[in-house]
Amino acid sequence: MLINNKLLYEKAHLIQIGKPNDSLYYFFDYDERYYDINMEFQHFHNFYEIHILLDNDASHIIEGRLYRIDFFDIVCLKPYSLHKSVYPKGPAKKRLIIQFNIPVHTGLLQNEINEALTIFNAPLPIYRFEQQLQDVFINILNGIYQISKTKSPIEILSIHGRFLCFLSAIYNNRRQNIYMPESLNPTVSKIYSIASYIHSHYDEELTLESLSRKFYLSSFYLSHLFKDITGFTLIHYIQMTRIRNAQQLLLFTDKKITDIAEECGFTSFSQFNRVFNKFCGTSPSKYKKQSGILYPESDTIPITYTRD
Repeated sequence: MLINNKLLYEKAHLIQIGKPNDSLYYFFDYDERYYDINMEFQHFHNFYEIHILLDNDASHIIEGRLYRIDFFDIVCLKPYSLHKSVYPKGPAKKRLIIQFNIPVHTGLLQNEINEALTIFNAPLPIYRFEQQLQDVFINILNGIYQISKTKSPIEILSIHGRFLCFLSAIYNNRRQNIYMPESLNPTVSKIYSIASYIHSHYDEELTLESLSRKFYLSSFYLSHLFKDITGFTLIHYIQMTRIRNAQQLLLFTDKKITDIAEECGFTSFSQFNRVFNKFCGTSPSKYKKQSGILYPESDTIPITYTRD
């Protein structure tokens, strides 16, 4: 079927090249999501991800900050960034998820690919373009979709080449980005500002009282609003943010577990161990020893590879 009479789309159509741990990896996921299967908390992974809304009216939370997105907004998520898609109540929303790793090259090509990937490091890595430029991106994606249906002997090479064109097109037109964050309800905006602050200062002492003072809200009011808007108690959110960041350090660094505990804001190793067990169902040391790269999905057993 066609979306907006232009974009080729087939529900549950998948294109997969390699695996998430491979140097060359692609996963194109054409599907729908709705409110009842929203992820409970933000997650991370060690590959790049692009989220393209093929509908209207959804949101994305990146490092605790809420962004409204609309048709064909391109959300560019760098590795290890905490994020979550949020879909409203009502009919399912179509979206395209592209996850990828690109092999490290040498020389000029390496420099150019690294430069193209800087679109993921922008202060606001969400891209919205006028219709004429949208058509350029849609044509490239349609080419990838059509190649996936042909089973060509050079399918992988063809998809890889066209995807590099897609990245290059975003990079070359990045200054034409017209995305502007929408103004939120002042109360909602303040709560997400607090959530974003937690993501930036999780290594510091954070309490209901200290955050109440900083953001000029009573402790009772902040506690009530935070739970009502985010679905989490403030303490639960702080702990989960610290644990998510601890998971990254356990999986992707060689730091000592005691150093990770301190770096993530825990006042003692025993506290870290207790909270980690509470959310992950295992100890930090056992978690670190598990083979392979893990991709957290839920708050209780965060070792499942996820799709947004």
